[in-house]
Amino acid sequence: MTLADQILSFQRKLRIKVQLPKGVDVMNPYRDKLSMAFCEQFYRKFYSDDKGRTMILGINPGRFGGGITGIPFTDPVKLEALGINNELAKKRELSADFIYAMIDSCGGPEKFYSQFYFGAVSPLGFVREDKNLNYYDIKGLPALLETFIVKCLKEQMAMGMHQKICFCLGEGENFKFIQHLNKRYRFFENIVALPHPRFIMQYRRKRLTEFIELYKARLFA
Repeated sequence: MTLADQILSFQRKLRIKVQLPKGVDVMNPYRDKLSMAFCEQFYRKFYSDDKGRTMILGINPGRFGGGITGIPFTDPVKLEALGINNELAKKRELSADFIYAMIDSCGGPEKFYSQFYFGAVSPLGFVREDKNLNYYDIKGLPALLETFIVKCLKEQMAMGMHQKICFCLGEGENFKFIQHLNKRYRFFENIVALPHPRFIMQYRRKRLTEFIELYKARLFA
């Protein structure tokens, strides 16, 4: 079984079974045949081998990127650029813009994805009143999701992900929460925080090149 097979199997089974706070809904693109077709093409293109990867964990999918395509930090525009045709509205996601500029600077998708695997602390996203939510935005939600998150991390680590180091996107609440879990479950020997792509694109865009170089220096140290 290739890594692609394992990832796709993992995605197809993703469900959150706890009762969420009122008004909070789950985004699960993996229950959509079209999104799963995109995932099939993407993961079979870049992960059809049995090599381990280093994990890069975001927060949770957003509704203009992974929440619609099923592929973390990959909006419909980036999907098309990867050769995966789609009829989705070509709305760009800020985080995806940064990630693919960084990937291009690292030598392109084939080289990058041969070494790294994007996931998320919560691989399913959340919305309230049609707006993105981070899992830590709602008081009590991280505790409700902890069993789900731990289960997902264990399943992904069992695919052969590298344990020596993990990169966390976000230097604040996301980093704190994954550190909290790691102290208990010892998923990784070391977790390195990186500035979140959305923060960079929204508040530090003039320093884009500087942040791409920061990513490269840490990822390939």
